[in-house]
Amino acid sequence: METVEISSGDIRLGQLLKLHGVAEHGVMAKDMIASGDVLVNGEVDTRRSAKIVTGDVISVPAAGVEFTVAQALEPPAVS
Repeated sequence: METVEISSGDIRLGQLLKLHGVAEHGVMAKDMIASGDVLVNGEVDTRRSAKIVTGDVISVPAAGVEFTVAQALEPPAVS
């Protein structure tokens, strides 16, 4: 299973799908979530703004995607 690192303690479900490249844009993420295609810890969650925290497992079976969310060890460098 893949791991996606986030720099803050939590992220919204729609943002996470875009960050991981499962959804190309916000409307696509919204549609995937609203249609019940996204599982959070094995259960359908239709809230685009659902708070996702480290340790959560996100699955999109139709896309063959499953990953766990982890806290980034160091924040990204600011240029």
